[in-house]
Amino acid sequence: MATTEAIPKQRLADAFAAGRGEQRALVMPFLVAGYPDGETFVACARAAAQGGADVLEIGIPFSDPIMDGPVIAAAADQVLRRGQRTQEALDLIARAAEATGRPLVAMTYYNIIFRYGLERFARSLAGAGACGAIVPDLSVEDSDEWRAACAGAGIAPVFLAAQTSPPDRLERIGAAGDGFVYAASLLGVTGVRERLNEDARALVERIRAACDLPVAVGIGVSTPEHAREVAAYADGVIVGSAIVERIGGAADPAASVRAFVEQLRAAATR
Repeated sequence: MATTEAIPKQRLADAFAAGRGEQRALVMPFLVAGYPDGETFVACARAAAQGGADVLEIGIPFSDPIMDGPVIAAAADQVLRRGQRTQEALDLIARAAEATGRPLVAMTYYNIIFRYGLERFARSLAGAGACGAIVPDLSVEDSDEWRAACAGAGIAPVFLAAQTSPPDRLERIGAAGDGFVYAASLLGVTGVRERLNEDARALVERIRAACDLPVAVGIGVSTPEHAREVAAYADGVIVGSAIVERIGGAADPAASVRAFVEQLRAAATR
């Protein structure tokens, strides 16, 4: 397993602090653990880091995702049909952490965590080199036990904020969360979009008024032009479906990922 610091989430805080110091938004590509296969996944993670990724978000495949759009859902389904299970995904996260040297944030669903055991899962993530976890189907109100497990393992519980989140809920998200707030740029599932939701900036402003955590924008961020727009007002730019789509359609997935992340990094530099 990958070696981690005593408090893994500090690496995430340090990354955002470095981004602020350089006056730029962090580039945060999303990969599906094990897609299209284990070796290619690790190669793509390494390539993303070489292309300038600051933080990697790693999705752990789940059979009934509520947030994943068709591109990511199909990739996860392919991995699950091959027989990959949670422990294998954690092993791949460890390999990605070692190969990249970047802070990693896992994205998964509560059923996986519950079946695995909350404390055991949090410790396993930390042991694999992850600094935090995004759990889209776990509400802040129901998160006490999971947050306690994260605190014990030193990883950051990251919560999502939606366009429909009222100010008091944004305050609860900020108080309960750590690492950063994931600002969902639009209502709906992940996917490649031609245009970025114009309301994303206003959501980021509302989150900042409610808490002091960094804010990263995801869902629908698909192009370097989108990254440039988001970088003007957010602390992080999360690109998922557009990355996964390139991996599935490329003769050399790693080279494709590196080239695209390089474009995102250039665009996200203010």
